[in-house]
Amino acid sequence: MAITGLSTALAAAAAALCLGGCANLGYYWQSVSGHMQMLNAARPVDDWLGDSQTPQALKTRLALSQRIRSFAVAELKLPDNASYRRYADLHRSAAVWNVVAAPEFSLTLKTWCFPVAGCVGYRGYFSEAEARLEADRLNAEGLETSVYPVPAYSTLGLMNWAGGDPLLNTFIRYPEGELARLIFHELAHQVVYAQGDTVFNESFATAVERLGSQRWLATQAGDAARQEYARFDGRRRQFRALALATRRDLERIYAQNEAAAQEEQAQSAIKNIATEKAKARIMERFRRDYAQLKAGWASQPGPASNSSSIGNTVTGYDSWVARANNASLGALAAYDELVPGFEALFEREGRNWPRFYDAVKKLADRPKNERHQALSTPSTHQ
Repeated sequence: MAITGLSTALAAAAAALCLGGCANLGYYWQSVSGHMQMLNAARPVDDWLGDSQTPQALKTRLALSQRIRSFAVAELKLPDNASYRRYADLHRSAAVWNVVAAPEFSLTLKTWCFPVAGCVGYRGYFSEAEARLEADRLNAEGLETSVYPVPAYSTLGLMNWAGGDPLLNTFIRYPEGELARLIFHELAHQVVYAQGDTVFNESFATAVERLGSQRWLATQAGDAARQEYARFDGRRRQFRALALATRRDLERIYAQNEAAAQEEQAQSAIKNIATEKAKARIMERFRRDYAQLKAGWASQPGPASNSSSIGNTVTGYDSWVARANNASLGALAAYDELVPGFEALFEREGRNWPRFYDAVKKLADRPKNERHQALSTPSTHQ
């Protein structure tokens, strides 16, 4: 999963005009300067490959990235442009850090609105310290928050004139299947983007990454890469199933609490206490079930490394689970909710990529509720 830091990059379009209010000028400035620093650090991949100072391990990964990039164009019909043909070492662990926030008894994320991107449920920062300051401010307002690293983001192809979105040190050493998955995901954002509809956009890109990486692994990768990806992806799917089940449990008790808000104030206060206790029990069970899941992984043969955007450490998803709250669980759903509908649409279009993209573009032109309904009931979609 690679939540795009689109709001960060496209904030540049508003900076000069103070669109969205001049109170946001400081945020826009960090967005513009951070993105331009990244672009200035990028050099063509061929330059890195021809440089005797480039470590051989990095040369190997960069060469692989270009094979994946060519495959994206030839086989998946993704855009053939400047993106991912340059590389930059940012000398940090993430491209940006995103902040998400949600109320105490809700999984609905706070949104921020930007030119072009529309309203999105996150706010991106090139500085982790600034992201955490924003999270502290939101915490003071009574919101639950999560700050998480983002390895890559898409500028929707709008910056191809300036060299496009570069490959970064934050993901270039991902396992082969994961590297392909990320590149396919970010390029998909350049094909279709529905303003202000994060669930639609991310579900579409996730469907492309899954279908594309399956094809890459089946036709281009070796047995070791296929086995590594199968092991990693199996663990990721198990974890996401557990996290989404927890999310559904929380949605149920929050819905009950919201209904109680219509009652007398004293009764609502009692309901809030009951909801808080139920929430604590659900989160305790989530962490207990994760510990059991992780123990099962430890007993399996093979390395236990995990390079997902939820948990980037060899200990799996420990950090994410320890800090899990409404904000992090609310952000999780955007990447999966409509994926089955997109995958079914791909099959209906004869697994033909151009036809699939055209069908998705037509959906993006429809009102948000209509496109979601069509993808939620794919058998009736026309």
